[in-house]
Amino acid sequence: QVQLVESGGGLVQAGGSLSLSCAASRRAFIRYAIGWFRQAPGKEREFVAAISWDGGSTYYADFVKGRFTISRDGTKNPASLRMNSLKPEDTAVYYCAGEPYGLGQSLKDEIQYDYWGQGTQVTVSS
Repeated sequence: QVQLVESGGGLVQAGGSLSLSCAASRRAFIRYAIGWFRQAPGKEREFVAAISWDGGSTYYADFVKGRFTISRDGTKNPASLRMNSLKPEDTAVYYCAGEPYGLGQSLKDEIQYDYWGQGTQVTVSS
């Protein structure tokens, strides 16, 4: 069983930056695609960004393009999400998820993922 733990959330002012990390309990997770999703109060969970298992492809929701960057370094912490120019509407619980050898546009769909973290709160004040 793979366990994922997100970290790096917190409170930031609009225009500020945060970096989220997704740590895995097993080294095999470096062969997993990683996705980041978020859920704001009263809203459904939505796709934010994803990176393929080999790190060669990245995918972003339109509302974060140019502001957020997903990356991975192949270590035990397989992926990070750098968030710049944060807006109050970015306030949400952010989840990372993993899919073995995941690749392609299907990574935008949460149903593709086998493993999920518990989430980390990101709050952006105006």
